[in-house]
Amino acid sequence: MPYRDEVKMILIDVLSLGEGGQRLDADSPLLGSLPELDSMAVVSLIGALEEHFDIAVDDDDIRASTFETLGSLADFIARKRDA
Repeated sequence: MPYRDEVKMILIDVLSLGEGGQRLDADSPLLGSLPELDSMAVVSLIGALEEHFDIAVDDDDIRASTFETLGSLADFIARKRDA
């Protein structure tokens, strides 16, 4: 899955997940399951993803389904990069 490892490292960094974040895989639930991923963290995460991947995330792009799992977030990045 393209970008999964990079997205995972950004999640670990932005959310300060530490070693526990290493256990995240493509099916790991994010929004609603990680207490660290609150509304302010989502904003920080989007900014970090935009900077790292050189993409622009529009307000219309931000959906709960995008942040459902690590895999769905990596897929979103792949679609933005390919656009």
